[in-house]
Formats: sequence, structure tokens, C-alpha cells
Amino acid sequence: MSGLAMIDGERTTGQDVRMANVTACMAIANIVKSSLGPVGLDKMLVDAIGDVTITNDGATILKMLEVEHPAAKVLVELADLQDQEVGDGTTSVVIIAAELLKRANELVKNKIHPTTVMSGYRLAMREAVKYIKNNLLVSADELGDDVLLNACRTSMASKILGPESDFFAAMAVKALTSVKSVNNEGKARYPVSAVHILKCHGRSALESELVDGFALNCTRASQQMPTRIDGAKIALLDFDLKRHKMQMGVQVVVNEAKEVEGIRQREQDITKERIEKILESGANVILTTKVSHS
Repeated sequence: MSGLAMIDGERTTGQDVRMANVTACMAIANIVKSSLGPVGLDKMLVDAIGDVTITNDGATILKMLEVEHPAAKVLVELADLQDQEVGDGTTSVVIIAAELLKRANELVKNKIHPTTVMSGYRLAMREAVKYIKNNLLVSADELGDDVLLNACRTSMASKILGPESDFFAAMAVKALTSVKSVNNEGKARYPVSAVHILKCHGRSALESELVDGFALNCTRASQQMPTRIDGAKIALLDFDLKRHKMQMGVQVVVNEAKEVEGIRQREQDITKERIEKILESGANVILTTKVSHS
């Protein structure tokens, strides 16, 4: 026992730990609570280098906080995950989670085992989801454009696009309706992943446009190439579009000088054959993962 090091410290267990965790989570919720809803207040945040950020977006506020408590960090990660998966409701999910923890702590104080509380929460969640699907869920096909536009405006109100919510709400509704698909069961699907956002610097946000097609932010192999193609037939390649050359390490034995010229000619013919096949396919847009020469 002489080899053991004695370190002064304090061990906290049981109700004290639960109370500390709930208090930390409630503190996080109280920070963003006043920014919830249409009359929510903006927060002015100043980082370590003095940059000022004014926002009422819950995810942005929590990202800029230097949270050290483990339980509070869980709420910060929850808000970040909500922002990535849904893009909205970050403040609401933090407030609801903190309130559930607060109520659960009160139940545990009344000698109800935490496992029982968790089982009750899971049962309540299933019933809530069932009620929403049966009574509150409305198919997007049954909603008019006005309802969809208002939903988009509400979601964008607390974002950086808030002042231009009318412009971008109309663009978002048009974009999603353009990728609408119907499965074998006759149910409509609106795959958000099918809508790509391409960021371009140097112009106003109101100059953004919805392209009924696909836009690429890349350079052209030649200045003579067009910047826009309608009715595109695309070829996706995984080989070079340059003069074919034998790979390093390949050895060729020739007996006559004219055979060298034959090898060079064959290299050119390989490239020509590839190009001819592409032209025969009718492709007018060629994308390659390798090198292409003008």
C-alpha cells in the first residue's frame, strides 16, 4: 500500500450528481429560451478575438458558447445534430430536452426508479408520434403553395436569410416541387438531397437563381467550350482524355527504327479511338476524373 498516491478530492454520487446535471442543462436552455418564437430576442455574442455575432438561431448561439459541463455538452451536440438533420427547431429541441430532464429529476426524487422513468418517456414518445401521424400529419400534396411558402418563411425568419425570406421561400418551394417523385405505392416523395446548393462569391444574395439542371463550379478545359448546354447528354469517364502513353516501367524491344514510329502511331490511335466512341455516343458534356487536354 505504500506505493499508492493519496490525492485530495471529493466524490459526488446519487442525487447530487443528477441535480448538477439537470441544473447545467437548464442553464443552457435558459440561455436560448428568450430567443424562441416570432417575438424571440436576438443575442449578441462576442468571441475571443472580438468578433460580434448577432443571431437568434439556437444552433449558432450554442456553437459559440464555451461549454465545459459534460451534461450541457450533450445538449449542444443535440442542437448541432438537429441543425444538420432538419435545419430548424434547434432552440425548441434544447428547451424540450431540458424540461424533460427537469421533470424526470422530480420523479426520481419521489422514489421512482430512473429505468421506470425512461420506460415511461419511451411510451409517451411512441404515443405522441402515433397521435401526430393520425391527427396532425398533412400530406404536402394537400397543401397549397401559400401554405408551403408560409412554412418556408417561418423557417427562414431566424436565419441569415430572414430579410429576403420571401425571395428564397419561393425558390425553395419551386426547387422541391421540381424534384418530386412518386413511388410504387403512389406516395409522393420530395428528396431534399436531390437539390444541390452551389456557392458563388462576389454577387448579391438576391441574384441567386434556381437552375433546372446541374451547375458545376469548375474551370473549362478550353475557353472555346460553352458555359451552358441545354438538352445535355453526359458522359462520365474514369480515364484520361490526352495522348495515350505507355506506363512507366513498361519495356518494349524493337529491332528496327521504323517500329518506334509504329508504337507512337498506335499511341495516337488509342486516343483517337476513345474520342470517336465518345462522339458516336452523342455525348455533348464530358466529365472525367482524370486529365483532359484541349
